[in-house]
Amino acid sequence: MRKVAVLTSGGDCSGMNAAIRAVVRTALALDLDIVGVQKGYAGLVSGLFHPLTTRSVSGILQRGGTILQSARCPQMLEEYIQQRVVESLRQQGIDGLVVIGGDGSLRGAQALHQRGVRVIGIPASIDNDISCTDMALGVDTALNNIRHAVDAVKDTASSHDRTFVVETMGRNCGYLAVVSAIACGAEFALIPERPINLDELCQLLRRRYEEGRDNSIVMVAEGAGKAEQIAAHIKDRIGFETRIMVLGHYQRGGSPSTFDRLLAARFGVGALERLLDGHSGEMVGLSCGGLHFVPLEEVFAAGRRPIDESVLKLARTLVN
Repeated sequence: MRKVAVLTSGGDCSGMNAAIRAVVRTALALDLDIVGVQKGYAGLVSGLFHPLTTRSVSGILQRGGTILQSARCPQMLEEYIQQRVVESLRQQGIDGLVVIGGDGSLRGAQALHQRGVRVIGIPASIDNDISCTDMALGVDTALNNIRHAVDAVKDTASSHDRTFVVETMGRNCGYLAVVSAIACGAEFALIPERPINLDELCQLLRRRYEEGRDNSIVMVAEGAGKAEQIAAHIKDRIGFETRIMVLGHYQRGGSPSTFDRLLAARFGVGALERLLDGHSGEMVGLSCGGLHFVPLEEVFAAGRRPIDESVLKLARTLVN
């Protein structure tokens, strides 16, 4: 193997740049040529390749987002597009590929693997919904962003006797909402995995008020409901002055945490070394503090990563 490529795909997250840096510096240390692909799979289709050097990745460790940029590319589902990408990689003399991204990005990696491209995937998704890894890249930074925002708004909630409904990302996975609720001392966490009747929520809020606890933080994953609608329901049912905070893409950005920087470094080095050892069609994951490699087909067969029951039990005890 003489030449490898790296790309970031799907939703961005903090830590992607740190992973790019790790891949590039490892490749150069092993005397390999390394190229970056701009705009994810769309860049593979369009041939957006450019050489990467130590200077290319200088000063990016602390930056959020991705210097390679990212984009959705539904065309990768088409077989003729996949074949075009394979031919483009061959024309560039690229022997191996590292793909950094979420479920859709990893599925693209699997499609290329099945067409003979040597590829290793790095899981990057703030929802932490990718199976076969304890943690995906970007999750810890997103949680720290949420914690910072909720700590600030809690001061206002207590000063004005208000209920705040805080909406996190998490279309099908409530990990961010439930873990941040534990970390921030929120009173409630609404997640798609454990639906709650809003009338029941209102009864619990009223009971808190009657007990003299006159402010609350309600964390809600976007897949469990919309903050605006939940706040309106609370006001209509019990008349509480309620405010909303939709965190949106704020959660994705910012300087990566120490944990994400170290995880990105380990994932990046591990992925490239795995390629050099002749492996393909795998994802590097974190398991009990160590790295392991899982065939991508096993990752998809496992389905969406569930929230650990111990985390839900902890929430039931502390979030009320």
